[in-house]
Amino acid sequence: MIPGVDGFMYPNEVELQWSVLIVLYPFVTGLVAGAFILASLERVFRVDAVRPTYRLALLTALAFLLVAPLPLQLHLGHPERSFEMYTTPHSSSAMAMFGFVYLWYLTVVLLLEIWLEYRSDIVRLAQSSKGLWRLIYRALTLGSMNVSPRALQIDDKVGYAVTVIGIPSAFLLHGYVGFIFGSIKANPWWSTPLMPIVFLFSAMVSGIAAVLLLYMASMKLKKWPTDMRCVDTIAKYLFYTFVIDFTLEMLDLIHRTYESDESFRSLNFMVHTRLWYSHVVLQIGLGTLIPLGLLAATQLWKFSEAARRAMYVTACSLTMIGIFAMRWNVVIGGQLFSKSFLGYTTYKVELVTREGLLAAIALMLLPFVIFFVLVKILPPWQESEAHKA
Repeated sequence: MIPGVDGFMYPNEVELQWSVLIVLYPFVTGLVAGAFILASLERVFRVDAVRPTYRLALLTALAFLLVAPLPLQLHLGHPERSFEMYTTPHSSSAMAMFGFVYLWYLTVVLLLEIWLEYRSDIVRLAQSSKGLWRLIYRALTLGSMNVSPRALQIDDKVGYAVTVIGIPSAFLLHGYVGFIFGSIKANPWWSTPLMPIVFLFSAMVSGIAAVLLLYMASMKLKKWPTDMRCVDTIAKYLFYTFVIDFTLEMLDLIHRTYESDESFRSLNFMVHTRLWYSHVVLQIGLGTLIPLGLLAATQLWKFSEAARRAMYVTACSLTMIGIFAMRWNVVIGGQLFSKSFLGYTTYKVELVTREGLLAAIALMLLPFVIFFVLVKILPPWQESEAHKA
C-alpha cells in the first residue's frame, strides 16, 4: 500500500510531474496581462480617472513579465537548452510557440510602450543627472534626445498604436496559457473550451487587484493622499470583470454537472475531499464570494473614504488568494486522480528543493524587488506629485 494513494494508479501517475512552480507560472503571467489591460483603460479607452496608475501598471506588468518564465526554467532538467525552442521552432509544441508569444509581448509591446511613455523624462534625467545615473539614462535614451513638440506628438501616436496592438497581445499571452492546459484532452479537469477564457478573465481580475493594492500601498508609504476617484473607478472595473469571471466559472461547472460524463464522479469526489479547502473554501468562499460582496457593497451604498479603502484592500487581498487557489486547483488538482478514474494521490509541497516552497516564495518576492528597482529608475509618480503640489 503506497502512502497517500487510494485505489488503482499506474506508477507514472503517483508522482506529480508539475509542482507548485507550475502553479506560479499562470498566476504570474495573469498578473502581467491584467495590469496591462488596466493601463490600456487610460491610453485607449480614455478613462481619465485611472491616469495615476497608468505608469504604475506598466511597470508592474514589466516586473512580473521578467519573472514569468523563471518557474519553467527551474522546472526544466536542462534549462540551458531552453533557447533551442527559438532556434529550432516546432509548431506542434504549445510550450515552444509560447516562447514567441512571450518575446513578442515583452519586446514589441511592453518595453516599447514604456520607452515611448518615459522618453521625455529619460532625456530630461539624462541631462540633469550626474555620475552613474547619467550613464544609465543616456543609455536608456537609445540615442534619441529629440524632445520637441513634434517628436513628443509622434511618440504619443506610436504609443497609442502599440497599446492598441498590446490589448489583443495581452489576451493572447494569458489566453494561450489557458490553451496549454485546455488542449490536453487526456485530462478531463483541464480539457474544456472555456479554459482559455476563464484563465483570461481571472488574469484580468488578479492584475487589476494587484495594481490597486500596489497603488494604495505606495501612497501610504509615501504619505501622499490617495486619489479616491481613481481607486473607486478601478474597483468598479474590478467588480465588473470579477462578475464575468465568476459567471464563466459557474457556467463551466453547470456544464460539467449537466453533462455528467464518465469523469464527473471522480471530479466530484476530488472537490469534496482532496480539493475541498483549496477549491470550495479558498477559491469560492474566501477568494470569490467575500470579495464580490465587498465590491458590490461599495457600488450600492455610500461609505467613508477610510471604510472604502479598508474594503478595497480586503477584497483585493482575498481576490489574489482566490486566483492563486484557482491556479492551484487547475494545475495540482488535475494531477491528483488517475486517468482511469480508479485511484487518487496526494501532493505534499517540499521545503528546500529546486521546486519547493522556498523557491516558490523567492520567485513571488522577486517581481517586487524588480518593481522597486524599476520605480527608482523610472518614477511613475508624476500625477501624484502634481496632485500633492
